[in-house]
Amino acid sequence: MRRYIRALMLCAVFAVCSGLFVYSKLFYSDVSPGGPGAKRGFFPPGAPGAGRGAADQAGPRNPHWYHRYIMRQRGQVDAPGSSSRRRPEPAMHLAVVACGERLDETVTMIKSAVLFSIKRLYVHIFAEDQLHASFMEALESWPGFIRSRFNYTVYSISFPSENAAEWKKLFKPCASQRLFLPLILKDVDSVVYVDSDIIFLQPVDHLWAFLSQFNASQLAAMAPEHEEPRIAWYNRFARHPFYGRTGVNSGVMLMNMTRMRSTFFKNDMTPVALRWEELLMPLLQKYKLNITWGDQDLLNIIFHYNPESLLEFPCQWNYRPDHCIYGSNCASAEEDGIFILHGNRGVYHDYKQPAFRAVYEAIKKYAFGADPLTSLLDPLEAQLSQTTHTYCGKSHTLLTKRLARSVTHISRKASRGR
Repeated sequence: MRRYIRALMLCAVFAVCSGLFVYSKLFYSDVSPGGPGAKRGFFPPGAPGAGRGAADQAGPRNPHWYHRYIMRQRGQVDAPGSSSRRRPEPAMHLAVVACGERLDETVTMIKSAVLFSIKRLYVHIFAEDQLHASFMEALESWPGFIRSRFNYTVYSISFPSENAAEWKKLFKPCASQRLFLPLILKDVDSVVYVDSDIIFLQPVDHLWAFLSQFNASQLAAMAPEHEEPRIAWYNRFARHPFYGRTGVNSGVMLMNMTRMRSTFFKNDMTPVALRWEELLMPLLQKYKLNITWGDQDLLNIIFHYNPESLLEFPCQWNYRPDHCIYGSNCASAEEDGIFILHGNRGVYHDYKQPAFRAVYEAIKKYAFGADPLTSLLDPLEAQLSQTTHTYCGKSHTLLTKRLARSVTHISRKASRGR
C-alpha cells in the first residue's frame, strides 16, 4: 500500500513540474525581443511601414493636439537611449534654435542638411511654442524617401527659471539656448549646433568626423571669427577676454557634451575650477555690461581660459560675408571651396549680398526628387554669374565647388535607386 502511495505522490510532483514548465514557456513567448519595457516604434501617418498600431490608434483626434502628440511620441520612442528591436548605426545629432521670424530659414537649413548627408540625422529643434505646429507641418510634408533619412524632436525654449528673462534677451531672442544644450540633452553624447541661417553645401558627416580628431582634452570645435587681424572685431573692440588672435564664431559649434558635462573649467572668478552649469550665470553677471555678441562672447571668455579644450577648424566650415565683403580672406575656401555657408546679418533676406541670397533661394526652392543638376546647380550658377558686381559675387565659384560634388553624389544615388 505504501508503494502505491509513494508512486501516486511521485506522479503528482511530476505533473506539477510539467505544468510549471509549460506555463513558463507560454509566459516568455509573450515577452518582446527587446525585453521587458520595449516600446513599439511610432510611424507618422503615411510613412513607409506605417500601420494603425497601438500608437496610431491612441492619438487624439483634434489635429492640433495630434501634432503635439507626434512630438511627444518622437521624444519618447525615437529619442536617443530608447529601446528598439533593431539597433541601427548611431545617428548624427544636429541642434538649432528658432525664435521669431526664423521658421523658413530653419526649415531650409534642415533641408540642406538632410539633402546632402550620408548617415541618418537626428534633429533637435528648440523653438517658441507658437512655431511647433508649423515646424512639424513643414517637415511631415516632405516625401517619404526624405523623411526616412532623419528623425526630429521639437522642444520648448527653456532657461534656468531664476534668470530666464535675462538669458532669453541676451543678444538675440533665444540665441543663448545653445549654452544649455549639454544640460537639456542629457542623454546625447555629441551634437552639431548651428544657427538657423546656416546652409550645408556638403554632408554633415564631414563636420561630424571632427569628433574623432579631438584629443583627450578637446570638447568643442569652432571656426575663427576672422582670418585677418587687421579687420577683425575682437582684437580691436572687445572689452573682455577672447579666444586666440581673433576670437571664435559660434554659428557652427561641434560639441562633445559628455565631456562638457564632466569637465571643470578654469575661470577668472574663482581659483576653483567650475562645472559648465556652475560657470554660466556667474560669467554673465560679471561680463554682461562688457559683451556685445551675447552667448558667443561668453564662449570666447570660457575658451580664452581653457584653450586646450577647443579644436579650431578652418573658416570654410563657417563662411560668412566677412570673408568676402572686403575681398576674399578665407584661404581654406580659396583652396577647397566653401563647406558651410553662414548668412548672418540677414543677407539671405535682402540684396546686400546677392550671392548669399542666391544660394539660400536655390536650396529653398529645390523640389525633392527633381534632378539636382538641372533643378539646383545649373540655375544657381546662372544666378551667381549675375552677382559679380559685388566682392562676394566675384568669389562665386567658391560657393559651388563643394556643392557640385554634393549634387553629383545625390544624382548618382538617385540613379541607383533610393
